[in-house]
Amino acid sequence: MRTLLVFFSATLLLLGVAFGTGKSGTTPPDDPLVVTVHWDETRQTIRGFGASGAWSTQFVGTWPSAKKNQVADWLFSQERDSGGQPAGIGLSIWRFNVGAGSAEQGDASGIRSAWRRAEGFLKDIRDGKLMFDWSRQRGQRWFARAARDRGVPTLIAFANSPPVELTENGKAFGNGGGTANLPDDRFDDYARFLAAVAAHFEEDLSFDYISPVNEPQWDWSQDDNQEGSPYTNAELRRLVEALNQELAARDLAARIEIPETARLDFLYSANTDLPHRDNQIEHFFGDEHALQARSHVAPKVAAHSYFTTWPVADLIRQRKKVAGQLQSTDPSLEYWMSEYCILADNEEIEGPGRDLGIDPALYVARVLHADLTIANASSWQWWLGISPGDFKDGLVYVDRDTKALHDSKLLWVVGNYSHFLRPGAVRVGVSRSDDTSRLHRMKNGLTVSAYRAADDERAVVVATNQAPEARSMRLRMTGRPDADGGQVWRPYVTSAAHDLAPRPAVEGDSTLTVPPRAIVTFIETPR
Repeated sequence: MRTLLVFFSATLLLLGVAFGTGKSGTTPPDDPLVVTVHWDETRQTIRGFGASGAWSTQFVGTWPSAKKNQVADWLFSQERDSGGQPAGIGLSIWRFNVGAGSAEQGDASGIRSAWRRAEGFLKDIRDGKLMFDWSRQRGQRWFARAARDRGVPTLIAFANSPPVELTENGKAFGNGGGTANLPDDRFDDYARFLAAVAAHFEEDLSFDYISPVNEPQWDWSQDDNQEGSPYTNAELRRLVEALNQELAARDLAARIEIPETARLDFLYSANTDLPHRDNQIEHFFGDEHALQARSHVAPKVAAHSYFTTWPVADLIRQRKKVAGQLQSTDPSLEYWMSEYCILADNEEIEGPGRDLGIDPALYVARVLHADLTIANASSWQWWLGISPGDFKDGLVYVDRDTKALHDSKLLWVVGNYSHFLRPGAVRVGVSRSDDTSRLHRMKNGLTVSAYRAADDERAVVVATNQAPEARSMRLRMTGRPDADGGQVWRPYVTSAAHDLAPRPAVEGDSTLTVPPRAIVTFIETPR
C-alpha cells in the first residue's frame, strides 16, 4: 500500500490539509469510497437557493454604500477573482418582505424591537380605496434592486400579516386564536393590496411569486414579537382564490406561492393537533381541490424545515413522508423548502447564541443535503440573509451600533451549493461502494450528492464530511458518452480554516479527499 499512501499524501497537500494523525488530521482509510455519478438518472430540477430580506434590510439598506454593497456582494455575487475565489455565494432567490405597517405604529405596534417591525406600503383606506405610499421600505427596495443588479433571477414577495389597516385588531399579529386576523369583509381587500404591490413593481423589481401567508399553523400573538397571522385551510383557500382573480384581472406575471407550512408533518398528516390547518398537500393540491389548476397558482408546495431536523432518524423519516405524499398526490408538483434557520435546541446544537463557526454550518449542511436528496427540494431558502441578533438565524451578521459586518461559515456552506448550482441544474443519482446506513452517513459520516450543472455539460458533486477525520473517495461516472474517468475536478472547500476556497484541480481517476468537518464542492472542469 506504500504507493497509495504516498498518493494520499500528495492529494491532501493539494487540498491544503495537513497529513498526519490526531483528531483534526487523521489519515484517510486505505480503501477510498467509490462514488458513482449516474448522469442519466435524473431527479428534480434545481430552481435556486435563497434567503429573505426580512427586518434587517430596512436598516442596512440605508447604511453607507460600502457597507451595504459588501453585504450584497457576499449574498448575491457570482464573481470570482483571478485565483478562483468567489466574492459571494451567488444566491439565485431573494425574498422581499411586504410589511404590514408595524414600523409606522412604533411602540404602539406591540412589537418590542424596531428591528423586528416592518414598514408597509398601505397608508390609508378612503371610501373603499386603498391608498399607498411607495416611498416606504426603502432599505428593502435597495437590497431587492441590488439582488437584481447582481443577477438574481427570482424575487419572491412574501407577507407575514395583512396590513394593519385591514386586520381585525389593527395590529400586525393575531389575538392568539387559530383563525385569520382579517375580518370577513377584508379578504378581497387584502388580495387587492397584494396585487397592487405586484403591479407597482412589475416594470422595476418584477416579483416572480407572491406568498400571501407565513406559517399559518401558528397563532401569532403579541408574545411572538413579530408580524404574523394564522389561517385555517379554508381561509387560505379563500384568500388564494381572491388573489388569483386579482392577478389574472391585471394580467400580472407573478404566481402565488403556498402554503408556507410551519412544520413538515402539517403537509402530509391529518392527525396533528391542528385539524383545520394540517394535511395541506392533499387539501390544496389533491384531485378534488387542485389549486395548481388556477391560472396564477404556482405548481409547487412551499414549506419550512423547522423542528424536523433532530434526531437524524426523524430528519430522514419526515422528508421521506413529504416526498411520498407529493408523489401520490401529484408527481408534477415541485417541493420548495422556503425557510429555515436553527431554532430548536437539541444535544448537538442550540438556536440561541451567534456562532460564525463551522459547527452550525455543518448542522445546516446536513439539513440541506436531506432536503435536496430525500424530500427532493427544487429550492432551498434560508431565513434571514442579514441578522443583528444573538441567534443562529443569519448568513451575514451586523452590529447595530457600530455597523460592523461579519460573514459566517453558514454563509459559505450555503455557497457550496448556491454558487455552483444555478437555476436549471438537475440532481442525478449516485451510488456508493460502502454499506453504511444513510443514518450513519448523515449523522457522523460522509454524504455525497451530484448534479448536472445548468449548462448540462458539467457535473457538480457536493460532499459533506461530518467526521473529525478526513475521508477519501474516488468519483466515477456512468450514463454519458465521455464518462471514462477523464474528468478533472476543481475542489472548493469550506471548513474551519477555509471559506469556499478554491484548490488545485485533481485528475478524475485520482483519489479525492474531503477534509475533517468540511464541505467540498467538486466542479468538473476542462482539461
